[in-house]
Amino acid sequence: MTGWLWALAGLLMGGCSESPPPPTGAAMYQRYCASCHGASGKGDGPVAASLRRPPADLTTLAKRAGGRFDEPRVLSVIDGRRQVAEHGPREMPIWGEVFDEALRSQLYTRYTGLLQSRLLVDHLRSLQEK
Repeated sequence: MTGWLWALAGLLMGGCSESPPPPTGAAMYQRYCASCHGASGKGDGPVAASLRRPPADLTTLAKRAGGRFDEPRVLSVIDGRRQVAEHGPREMPIWGEVFDEALRSQLYTRYTGLLQSRLLVDHLRSLQEK
Protein backbone atom coordinates (compact mmCIF):
# COMPACT_ATOMS: atom_id res chain seq x y z
CA MET A 1 0.00 0.00 0.00
CA THR A 2 2.76 2.46 0.79
CA GLY A 3 4.47 2.00 -2.59
CA TRP A 4 1.79 4.01 -4.34
CA LEU A 5 2.04 6.71 -1.67
CA TRP A 6 5.74 7.13 -2.39
CA ALA A 7 5.08 7.18 -6.13
CA LEU A 8 2.55 9.96 -5.57
CA ALA A 9 5.01 11.83 -3.36
CA GLY A 10 7.63 11.50 -6.10
CA LEU A 11 5.24 13.01 -8.63
CA LEU A 12 4.33 15.83 -6.27
CA MET A 13 7.99 16.58 -5.61
CA GLY A 14 8.75 16.83 -9.30
CA GLY A 15 9.87 13.26 -9.90
CA CYS A 16 13.54 14.09 -9.40
CA SER A 17 15.53 11.26 -10.90
CA GLU A 18 18.56 12.14 -8.79
CA SER A 19 16.90 11.59 -5.44
CA PRO A 20 17.65 8.40 -3.50
CA PRO A 21 15.04 5.65 -3.41
CA PRO A 22 12.44 6.07 -0.70
CA PRO A 23 13.18 4.31 2.59
CA THR A 24 11.34 1.20 3.64
CA GLY A 25 9.47 0.91 6.92
CA ALA A 26 11.88 -1.81 8.08
CA ALA A 27 14.92 0.38 7.32
CA MET A 28 13.36 3.35 9.09
CA TYR A 29 12.50 1.18 12.09
CA GLN A 30 16.10 -0.02 12.36
CA ARG A 31 17.38 3.55 12.10
CA TYR A 32 14.95 5.31 14.44
CA CYS A 33 13.38 2.72 16.75
CA ALA A 34 15.52 -0.38 17.21
CA SER A 35 18.00 1.20 19.62
CA CYS A 36 15.25 1.38 22.24
CA HIS A 37 12.59 -1.09 21.10
CA GLY A 38 15.00 -3.76 19.83
CA ALA A 39 15.53 -5.20 16.37
CA SER A 40 12.44 -7.39 16.69
CA GLY A 41 10.30 -4.80 18.54
CA LYS A 42 10.25 -6.57 21.90
CA GLY A 43 11.47 -3.52 23.87
CA ASP A 44 14.95 -4.95 24.40
CA GLY A 45 17.16 -2.58 22.40
CA PRO A 46 20.68 -1.67 23.55
CA VAL A 47 19.51 1.68 24.98
CA ALA A 48 16.50 0.23 26.82
CA ALA A 49 18.29 -0.32 30.13
CA SER A 50 19.25 3.36 30.36
CA LEU A 51 15.69 4.65 30.04
CA ARG A 52 13.50 5.57 33.02
CA ARG A 53 10.77 3.25 31.85
CA PRO A 54 11.30 0.26 29.63
CA PRO A 55 10.29 0.73 26.00
CA ALA A 56 7.06 -0.90 24.92
CA ASP A 57 6.97 -4.31 23.33
CA LEU A 58 5.78 -3.18 19.92
CA THR A 59 4.87 -6.71 18.86
CA THR A 60 1.89 -6.70 21.24
CA LEU A 61 0.24 -3.41 20.26
CA ALA A 62 -2.76 -5.15 18.67
CA LYS A 63 -3.03 -7.68 21.49
CA ARG A 64 -3.11 -4.90 24.10
CA ALA A 65 -5.79 -3.08 22.10
CA GLY A 66 -8.18 -6.00 22.17
CA GLY A 67 -6.87 -7.69 19.04
CA ARG A 68 -7.09 -4.66 16.77
CA PHE A 69 -4.08 -2.71 15.52
CA ASP A 70 -5.09 0.88 16.30
CA GLU A 71 -3.42 2.58 13.37
CA PRO A 72 -4.47 6.19 14.15
CA ARG A 73 -3.24 5.86 17.74
CA VAL A 74 0.09 4.34 16.69
CA LEU A 75 0.60 7.06 14.08
CA SER A 76 -0.19 9.80 16.59
CA VAL A 77 2.41 8.41 19.03
CA ILE A 78 5.07 8.26 16.33
CA ASP A 79 4.47 11.71 14.89
CA GLY A 80 4.08 13.36 18.29
CA ARG A 81 0.42 14.36 18.31
CA ARG A 82 -0.19 12.08 21.29
CA GLN A 83 1.83 12.34 24.48
CA VAL A 84 2.87 8.94 25.83
CA ALA A 85 2.66 8.89 29.64
CA GLU A 86 5.20 6.07 29.87
CA HIS A 87 7.75 8.30 28.20
CA GLY A 88 7.54 10.78 31.06
CA PRO A 89 8.93 14.08 29.80
CA ARG A 90 9.01 12.68 26.26
CA GLU A 91 12.18 10.61 26.07
CA MET A 92 10.96 9.25 22.75
CA PRO A 93 11.75 11.75 20.01
CA ILE A 94 8.84 13.38 18.24
CA TRP A 95 9.54 11.69 14.94
CA GLY A 96 7.12 13.89 12.98
CA GLU A 97 9.29 16.90 13.85
CA VAL A 98 12.50 14.98 13.12
CA PHE A 99 11.24 13.92 9.70
CA ASP A 100 9.94 17.42 8.90
CA GLU A 101 13.30 18.96 9.82
CA ALA A 102 15.23 16.45 7.73
CA LEU A 103 12.98 17.17 4.76
CA ARG A 104 12.68 20.95 5.14
CA SER A 105 14.43 21.68 1.83
CA GLN A 106 11.88 19.62 -0.12
CA LEU A 107 8.44 20.50 -1.34
CA TYR A 108 5.54 19.17 0.73
CA THR A 109 7.72 18.65 3.81
CA ARG A 110 4.92 17.82 6.24
CA TYR A 111 3.21 15.48 3.83
CA THR A 112 6.44 13.59 3.11
CA GLY A 113 7.21 13.48 6.84
CA LEU A 114 3.78 11.99 7.45
CA LEU A 115 4.49 9.38 4.77
CA GLN A 116 7.62 8.40 6.69
CA SER A 117 5.64 8.02 9.90
CA ARG A 118 3.16 5.98 7.88
CA LEU A 119 5.93 3.62 6.74
CA LEU A 120 6.81 2.99 10.39
CA VAL A 121 3.16 2.27 11.22
CA ASP A 122 2.92 -0.24 8.37
CA HIS A 123 6.11 -1.93 9.57
CA LEU A 124 4.82 -2.11 13.15
CA ARG A 125 1.63 -3.73 11.86
CA SER A 126 3.81 -6.43 10.28
CA LEU A 127 5.51 -7.12 13.64
CA GLN A 128 2.28 -7.93 15.50
CA GLU A 129 2.06 -11.31 17.22
CA LYS A 130 -0.61 -13.55 15.78
